[in-house]
Amino acid sequence: MSRSDDIDVAFETPGRAATPLPRLVGVILTSNMGALIALLTPLQLLLTLHLTRIAGPGAAAAFGIVTGFGALFALVANPLAGRISDRTAARFGRRRTWILTGGVSGSLAVFALAFTTEVWQVALVWCLTQTLFNFQQAATSALLADQVPPLRRGTVSGFVGFAAAAGPLIGLTAVSAIAAPVAQWAAVAVISLVLAIVAVLLLRDPQHTREPGQSGLNVVELAKSFWLNPWRHPAFGWAWAVRFLITCAYASGTYNAFFLIQRFGVAEADVAGIVLGLSLLSVALLAVTSVIAGLVSDRLRRQKPFVVAAGLLAAAGLAAMAFAPSIGFVFLATAAIGVGTGLFFSIDSAMCVRVLPSSENAGKDFAIINMANTLPQSFVPFIAPFLLGLGGYTALYLVLAVLGVVGAAFVLRLPELGREGDPRWAVITRGEVRAPAAVEPTAV
Repeated sequence: MSRSDDIDVAFETPGRAATPLPRLVGVILTSNMGALIALLTPLQLLLTLHLTRIAGPGAAAAFGIVTGFGALFALVANPLAGRISDRTAARFGRRRTWILTGGVSGSLAVFALAFTTEVWQVALVWCLTQTLFNFQQAATSALLADQVPPLRRGTVSGFVGFAAAAGPLIGLTAVSAIAAPVAQWAAVAVISLVLAIVAVLLLRDPQHTREPGQSGLNVVELAKSFWLNPWRHPAFGWAWAVRFLITCAYASGTYNAFFLIQRFGVAEADVAGIVLGLSLLSVALLAVTSVIAGLVSDRLRRQKPFVVAAGLLAAAGLAAMAFAPSIGFVFLATAAIGVGTGLFFSIDSAMCVRVLPSSENAGKDFAIINMANTLPQSFVPFIAPFLLGLGGYTALYLVLAVLGVVGAAFVLRLPELGREGDPRWAVITRGEVRAPAAVEPTAV
C-alpha cells in the first residue's frame, strides 16, 4: 500500500453509515447548486440591476460595498459553520441539520432582498444571506471528507465543479424569463429552497457522538475555527494559497454586467441577455471539462497538471478580456476562462481534502479552505475601485491574470498523488499519520 493510501485510509471516518455514492453525488450536487443559485445569480445580475435602480450612477460603488461586506460575513460564517457542524449532535445529523437550516432560512433572506429600497438595506440583507448559505455550504463541503471514498474524490469534485457552473446558469435562465423584479428574486428563492430539501431527503447522516474527552464549544474553540497554522501544516497552507489566488482570477465574472455597460455601452435592458449568453458558454465548457477532468484525474492519479493549466487559462482569458475590442472577443475570452474554471473545480476540492489535517474536524478545516473562496469576493471588490481608477478594466483584468499565474506556480509546492512524504514537496500532516522521522515539515 502506498503512502497516499495509508493517509487516505487513516482519514476515513469509521463506524458511520455512508450514503450510497450515487445518492451522495446527488446530495452534494443539489445542495451546492441550490446555495450557488442563491449567491451567484444576484452577484452576476440581480444585485447589479437592483442597485442600478436604487443608486443610479453610484451603482458600481454600491455594488463593491454590498458584495465586499457580504464576503466578509461569509468569511466569518464559513469556519464557524464548519466548527459548529463538526460538533453538532442532533438526531437529524450533524451535516443534514445545517444543510436544511441554511437552505431554508437563506432562501427567505434572498426573497427579502426584493423589498430593500436603500443601499444599506441591501448590504444588511445580503450579509445575512451570505451567512446563512455558508452554513449550508460548510456542511455540504464536509461530506466530501466524511463519506466519499478516497479514490472517487476527483470524480465527485468534478460534479462539484458542475454544480458551480450549472447553478448560476439555472438562476440566470429563470430570472431572464421573468420581467418583474420581485418575481425574479422569488424564483431564485424557491429554486434554492427546493434543492436544499431534496438534498436533505437524499442524505444519510447518522447522529454524531462526541469522542471521550472532547470538550464542548466555547469562545476559545470558536476562535480556533479561523486559523490553522500553515507552518505546522505546510501542504494545507500551499493548497489554501492556490485556491485563493486562482479564485481571485475567476472572481472577475462578477463585473461582467458593469464591463458590458461601461466599455461597450450595452443598454440595461439588453445586458441580462448578453450575461446569460456568456454564462451559457462558460457553463457548457465548464460542465464538460470538470466532469471529464475529474474522471481522468482519478484514472491517472494526477492532480497538479490540471490546476496549473487552470491558472494559466484563467490568466490568458483575463488578458484577452483586458484588451477585448468587441463583445464577440469577450465571448472568446470567456470560453478560455470557462475551460480553465472546469479544470480547477474538477480537481481543487479533491486536492484540498487530501491535505486536511484532521478527520474529526473535517468541517472546520474544510471551512478554512473555503475562506479562500470567500475572501476573493471581498478582496477583488476592495481593490477593484483603485484598479479601475488607475487603468480601467484593462488594469483590473491584468492584475487578476497575474494572480492566476502565481496560483498556478504555487501548486508546484504540493506533492502529487502517491508522493506524499517526499521532502522535495510540502508535507501533508495528519494526526493519525505522521511523516517519517527523516522528513521535516517545510514552511510555507
